[in-house]
Amino acid sequence: MKEFIKDFVKEPDHDDDEELNPSTLPTKGPNYITPEGFERLKNEMEWLIREERPKVVETVAWAASNGDRSENGDYIYGKRRLREIDRRLRFITKRLEIAQVVDPQLQLGNDQIFFGAYVLIADEQGIEQRFQIVGIDETNPSQGKISWISPIAKALLKAREGDRVSFMSPSGRREIDILEVSYVKPD
Repeated sequence: MKEFIKDFVKEPDHDDDEELNPSTLPTKGPNYITPEGFERLKNEMEWLIREERPKVVETVAWAASNGDRSENGDYIYGKRRLREIDRRLRFITKRLEIAQVVDPQLQLGNDQIFFGAYVLIADEQGIEQRFQIVGIDETNPSQGKISWISPIAKALLKAREGDRVSFMSPSGRREIDILEVSYVKPD
């Protein structure tokens, strides 16, 4: 019966940590992260432990008390959600254990690009773009946060304001001009 339920809800037979080894994470080396990113991960972990998980456990316990679990949607969904929460907690715990917090504020006044820098660039067409170089766990292109291991960030690291750098993008070789480097979040 258990195998039938797993087939029905399309769950794997094993509880793998696929989130722990995505291809985008480097297998060796430090897990650089800004203080804000570290705090965000810690807050997410605390929220999952103190609020989300207890709420789901309560729902699962209530659903289990209703009898037949094989056709109980609340029970099946709740168990699946608990596995997702536990997987995310293991992932965050491991990421925080290897985290190396790097405070960009320590680089104030530096015109060279290092981890945490806010960089204003212009491409070949003169289109300007601003972003911050952050840790893998903080990457969010829609908010202008790019990973320090991305091709553009790797090309920019150690360059200075006024330099022109080239890098290989998915659309081919590109050149960009570095217009401004700051370690203070622009308004």
